Parts: sequence; structure tokens; C-alpha cells
Amino acid sequence: MILDCTCADITIQKWENLMSNKKRFSYKKLCRLIKKNLSDLYYAINLNFPNPYKEDTFETKTHYILTHSAIEYFFKK
Repeated sequence: MILDCTCADITIQKWENLMSNKKRFSYKKLCRLIKKNLSDLYYAINLNFPNPYKEDTFETKTHYILTHSAIEYFFKK
């Protein structure tokens, strides 16, 4: 698992491509995966605090998508 990009780093075409065919995913599960595999990032974006965007957590065939502070983070599986 790696951080591939954020919505601030990509074009709208790439964003639309990454968001296509998304399905809801468990926010808690994704936070656990990030803490296990990318612990520095977990603490850097304060995932140990409440996130009002937690309902905007998704997965696709290739990526997990986490929204935090109105930024979408795309993690390659």
C-alpha cells in the first residue's frame, strides 16, 4: 500500500478516472491499514482524531480513497 496521489496533485480527468466505479469502504479499516503500512502519514494527517469526512471513504479495484480535511487521498492497493 502506497500513497499514490491526492486530489490536489492531479487533473480532473485523472480524478474522474480514479473515482469511477467506487464503492463504500470502512473508514476504520482504512485507518488501520494506513496506521500499519504508513504510520508517519497516519499521524501527519491526524487520523487519530475525529474526521467529519469519514463517510467519504471508498475503494476501487486499484485504490483506497480517504477524504480528510476536504482532500481526497488515493492509496494504491
